[in-house]
Amino acid sequence: MNTRLQHMPAQSEHFLRTPFLAGSDIESKRGELLQYFHASFDRYESLFELLTCDEAYYKKPINLRHPLIFYLGHTATFFINKFMLTGLIDKRIDPRLESMFAVGVDEMSWDDLDDARYDWPTVDEVRAYRHKAREVIDNVIRNTPFTLPIGWNDPFWAVVMGIEHEHIHLETSSVLMRQHALHYVKPHPAWQPCRSTGVAPANTLVNIPAGRVVLGRTLTEPIYGWDNEYGRHEADVPAFQTARHLVSNSEFLEFINAGGYTNNQYWDGEGAGWKEFTKATHPTFWVPDNTVQGGWKLRLLAEEVPMPWNWPVETNYHESRAFCCWKAEQTGQPVRLPTEDEWNRIYDHAQLAEVPSNTRANANLHLDYWASSCPVNHFAHGELFDVVGNVWQWCETPTYPFDGFDVHPIYDDFTSPTFDNRHNIIKGGSWISCGNESRHASRYAFRKHFFQHAGFRYVVTDTPATNPLSTYENDALVSQYAEFHYGDSPLGVPNFAKAMADLAIAAHQKHGNGLLGKALDLGCATGRSSLELARVFNKVIGIDFSTLLIQVGIRLKETGTIRYTLPDEGELLNYYERRLDNLGLADTAGKVEFWQGDACNLKDIHTGFDLVLAANLIDRLYAPRRFLNEIASRLNPGGLLVLASPYTWMEEYTKREEWIGGFKKDGESYGTLDGLKDILGEQFTLVEGPQPVPFVIRETRRKHQYTLSELTMWKRNE
Repeated sequence: MNTRLQHMPAQSEHFLRTPFLAGSDIESKRGELLQYFHASFDRYESLFELLTCDEAYYKKPINLRHPLIFYLGHTATFFINKFMLTGLIDKRIDPRLESMFAVGVDEMSWDDLDDARYDWPTVDEVRAYRHKAREVIDNVIRNTPFTLPIGWNDPFWAVVMGIEHEHIHLETSSVLMRQHALHYVKPHPAWQPCRSTGVAPANTLVNIPAGRVVLGRTLTEPIYGWDNEYGRHEADVPAFQTARHLVSNSEFLEFINAGGYTNNQYWDGEGAGWKEFTKATHPTFWVPDNTVQGGWKLRLLAEEVPMPWNWPVETNYHESRAFCCWKAEQTGQPVRLPTEDEWNRIYDHAQLAEVPSNTRANANLHLDYWASSCPVNHFAHGELFDVVGNVWQWCETPTYPFDGFDVHPIYDDFTSPTFDNRHNIIKGGSWISCGNESRHASRYAFRKHFFQHAGFRYVVTDTPATNPLSTYENDALVSQYAEFHYGDSPLGVPNFAKAMADLAIAAHQKHGNGLLGKALDLGCATGRSSLELARVFNKVIGIDFSTLLIQVGIRLKETGTIRYTLPDEGELLNYYERRLDNLGLADTAGKVEFWQGDACNLKDIHTGFDLVLAANLIDRLYAPRRFLNEIASRLNPGGLLVLASPYTWMEEYTKREEWIGGFKKDGESYGTLDGLKDILGEQFTLVEGPQPVPFVIRETRRKHQYTLSELTMWKRNE
């Protein structure tokens, strides 16, 4: 037996829970964190022992994700990259691997087939890297001073972040193994499935009384959480009914036999598009096999078994929603998936509590029992079953930020890219959900076409499901920005995005360092200025916080065309198509890359620019001083910083103490230009401006916003 596995918890023992991060005994807490790290790191590596050969690491289970060799390396490099950011270490192990394994390709549309080729290292190289990373992480936990409680802003938060991040990929990697060809995996004694099967119970309805949900965490709670768990959300939820059990394989078979996959009336437009593209006729883990009774098998981690009809069906959101539409037609009742608020009312009605620290969970959760689902009537939770555990449960709610949401400074792209109405919340956890994943407060979300160990229960209610608006963007805003960048010039005012790029290019030719290597367009929105800058610069990076806005630029870059609607008057809309070739920009797109990112917390790789453009950005940042203090490090000597802003400071976007102007200072008026001079003066020289640059934003055919932005140009001192 592998010697490392000898000190792993036996499958009959409970897997270590996410630790309490307060107390008075630092050395005891250090030992607890060390044990938590090793248990998680070992368990993750044991999962990869299911693979039968090196080829299994490099053959993609699905085209939308990297091969498994990436995930073997990714979680270890995550620790090192975050430790570097927090100063827990000052030296990398292998910069090449830590760059290669930094970012996955998990957030893709179902028709984005990733055929990129990577020069992956060997399996032995990655295992050796993990061994070195283990030593570094172990040393940090053993020897780095820290205080209790460990909070959001403490460097040691990154230790728990790395462990909880690995738990996420323990689960997602296990899903990929279920999607791998069967000859690439083998059974493993530490990953044995449930063997109990039988007849599925009839699914009946349970009354959930009206009640109020209060969600969200405070930063003072001494236990790890991801950024989307913090803030506050309150809602009154009307009474409704919910299914007593998760939908079983047997119950879902009725939908299949009724032609559910062939009747498009049960599928929305996106779902029908996914179904037609993938040619799906049944859930992805179902295997047709006429040699077994019932004609179906179920794919588990490393084997196919005769269909356990009383286990929960595992589906993506589209399949879950289509089933509910079919069920509503069959029963004449308003059947749908629960909202996040309704799922929390179900949880409250069942009077559940968190997974206990010293005993097994009363749920198929946290690897306390099996490496698979189990019968839907095995774990009772009051009147219901499997309120948590067994499989994740799809919700009708797209993920969104609670009031007071803030990104974590060392993981700014964990949640914010999912605020796009394309990622739906899943709740309750599955059999392999460990640590933070198992907690009631956790808020994970996936693209609607993705498969996890996820199923669903349905609710019956006349109350429509609401879609909370994202703090950052909505579809109307996307259309408005698309028109602002690529549409006609209203009221005779030149296109602002093009004008800014033209002014920046002219200033760089006059005052810059003479290099036309790289330009950075911060707050690029839908990307017009980025594409215009690429007329002369060899490479342009466009960065914006909004994933929805960035996607417009990406779509234009890939297809050359965007289409959108704009309000004309009242409920009347007009439809527009904009093409890069009509704007003379088709040849520049290949020199532009679009990234989601935070201007106040840019990634280390974004450096070495000869020009930085930040148009209408600084008065919408949460930390404009930090941005201005750090931007010189992104520019080459002699490079140019081009700023434009109407200086409309609002506490909705920027806390009052973060404003850099627009207030009285020492009894005198202190404008934003004064603040810019004070902040930038040591590293930059003002070479042009201020000068006004007008812009117009179209709201309807007869209503426009006219604004003057103030332009200044700053040269980084040699």
